[in-house]
Amino acid sequence: MENAIKNILNTHPVIDIAANRYGLNKEELSYLGGFQNFVYEYQQNGRSYILRVTPEKHRSANLVKAELEWIMYLARNGISASLPILSVNHVWAEVIEAPEMSFIAVCFEKAQGIKIPYPECLKDNAIYEQLGQITGKMHALSKLYNMQDTDLRRHDWNLNYYLQNIDILPASHDRVKKSYYSIIDTLNKMPMDKDSYGLIHGDMGFGNFHVSEQAGITLFDFDEAQYSWFVEDIAIQIYYLVYVYGGEEGRANREEQALRFMHYFMKGYSKENTLDDYWLKQIPVFLKLRELIVYIGAFRNFDGDETFSASDNQWFKDWIRESRDRLENNVPIVNVW
Repeated sequence: MENAIKNILNTHPVIDIAANRYGLNKEELSYLGGFQNFVYEYQQNGRSYILRVTPEKHRSANLVKAELEWIMYLARNGISASLPILSVNHVWAEVIEAPEMSFIAVCFEKAQGIKIPYPECLKDNAIYEQLGQITGKMHALSKLYNMQDTDLRRHDWNLNYYLQNIDILPASHDRVKKSYYSIIDTLNKMPMDKDSYGLIHGDMGFGNFHVSEQAGITLFDFDEAQYSWFVEDIAIQIYYLVYVYGGEEGRANREEQALRFMHYFMKGYSKENTLDDYWLKQIPVFLKLRELIVYIGAFRNFDGDETFSASDNQWFKDWIRESRDRLENNVPIVNVW
């Protein structure tokens, strides 16, 4: 599928058309990259904006529109988020027809502030508390969210692209696949009441928010928004905080960081929402789920090459080896609950 998308973009002026729908020329765009989408930045009237072009094979037009409705609902209710802007045709999402598939173009205001990189984020207790508060507020708003148009509904957790494509993994990964079925079976047995399950951000790593003095934390990249357990939004943040620590010597660092994060995160979270202790004890299951998703994604990006010969990143290769070991043994990256 990825090659088919690239072939279309090489032979059809999808990006030119997308730019034109927002009053731009393609030459004004700077390519930022992306895995599921094609993401560009541009400047207009002294402000920065983001153009995102999504293959319909990844997200339908209705799923994209549902994402935008969710973002605007959160913003109307006090969450600082990167907002979409209207096209020259006065629509939030532009559908571009091309051979074999369509593409959906959306423009967003670029989030105020800056990303907090590693290692600066690792002991920023104030940011942990702010993350807790904005996550708690989002989950509280999710409980009240009632999308009237059922066609504009985001997917549930089990329709995650990577979970749907476990066969991306090579045949040698039998034990990983066994863990996959075990994790899915565990999740399918969990209660799904309104106090624990709803629409979440779905990818709240440190790369998907900016921090500024004026706006505090501004969230963006809601492309993975889905209906799931609220605790998954918490586990995702923990995973991306601790997975940098490898080897046996990294275990203590992972535990220390997870405990520190949760202490300050929950201080902020409890100001906006209540989550039963039962769910906090389920974090290890959701850590395994996130590791599985990231692991499958790594193989997708390298076309299933088990040796990752195209990469010269030794940290990445070490992580792959350790991640496989954890998944084969069905253990979370950290367990302090």
